[in-house]
This record gives sequence, C-alpha cells and structure tokens, in this order.
Amino acid sequence: MTQRQTEDTSKMPAGLADLVARAGKTRGTPPVERWNPPFCGDIDMRIASDGRWYYMGSPIGREALVRLFASVLRRDEDGRHYLVTPVERVGITVEDAPFIAVEMHAQGEGREQRLTLRTNVGDVVDADADHPLRFEREAGTDGLKPYIRVRGRLDALLARPLLYQLAELFEEHEVEGRAMLGVWSGGVFFAAVAADETDTETGGAG
Repeated sequence: MTQRQTEDTSKMPAGLADLVARAGKTRGTPPVERWNPPFCGDIDMRIASDGRWYYMGSPIGREALVRLFASVLRRDEDGRHYLVTPVERVGITVEDAPFIAVEMHAQGEGREQRLTLRTNVGDVVDADADHPLRFEREAGTDGLKPYIRVRGRLDALLARPLLYQLAELFEEHEVEGRAMLGVWSGGVFFAAVAADETDTETGGAG
C-alpha cells in the first residue's frame, strides 16, 4: 500500500480505517474468534499465493500494516477469509494459504523431535496435535505442498526451501497398515506420502 493509500482510508470500513491509524502501535493477537460483528461486504484486498498482500491492486509495503491486518484475519466455517474488528467483518480474497512459513528449526530426533516454524507475519508455532502439518498435491505438477495450522482455521504454506529441509527429516512409519513417509513433531507423526510413491516431485511456495 502506498503512503497515499495509507493516508486515504475513506474507502475502508470504519473499523479497518481505525486499525490503519494505529498501525505499529497494536501488539498481540486480538480475540477475533470471540467477536461476532455483522458482515459489511467484501473489500478489494487480496493475499497472493506468495504471501504478499494487496489493496486496490497495489502491494501493501508497510510490514507493520500487513502484520496488523494479519492479526485480525479469520477463516470461518464457510471457508472464506475475513478481516474482523469488534464492529464489522469484511471479506477478502486469499489465493492459497494466508501465511507463508519462512523458517524452521528442528530439535531432537524421532518421536521426540519438535519442529518450530516462523511465518512471514511473525507467528511462531510448534507442529503438534494443535498445529498439525498436512500435505496436499500441487495441481499441474502432482508435487507435495506442506501446510501448518497457525491459529483458528488459518494455515501457512511452507516455502520451498523448508519443504526440502522437511524432506530430509522424513522417516518411514506404518499408518493404518501402510508404510508412509512423513515427519515426527510434538509426539505426532504427520504422513506426507506413501513409501512406494517416493518418486513424487516436491512442490511448495517460492
């Protein structure tokens, strides 16, 4: 978002305009899951598949503003993403996952291993039962795309370097009678692909 767009919030709903005015001053994640404001329509805001945020067709360049919007982002049961304030809920477009995991640290081995991931908007989560990893096929390439649940129903797509890092940690484990390749974290085995499908290409974010 350009400086001019940041200053001109006349086209934004009042609650979001108030957030913009406080960008860089708000800390922590608001309790958006507990808020139930009325739906006020969609706005021209988009999170691209590479994790970049756009407003009215222009990239939002202020990191503090991106993090502020990310802190009030929510995905509801209808599968759509909304920016939520105590007084309003507005829909935005998300091309893939709203966040990108950009850093990963592995500690321990086997069942005792713990994977900690950091997203592009500053969230830090351990992969475990509450923050599961999942793997999907990438359309067109049939490669693997790994995601981690960050909070609520919001996921982060692991950047491609992290997928390669993750693949180095794969172990074979039997799941429902079938040998699977996957990774342990937080005492949970996250299956990625059947052991007899190891020729599958890896995918992930750029």
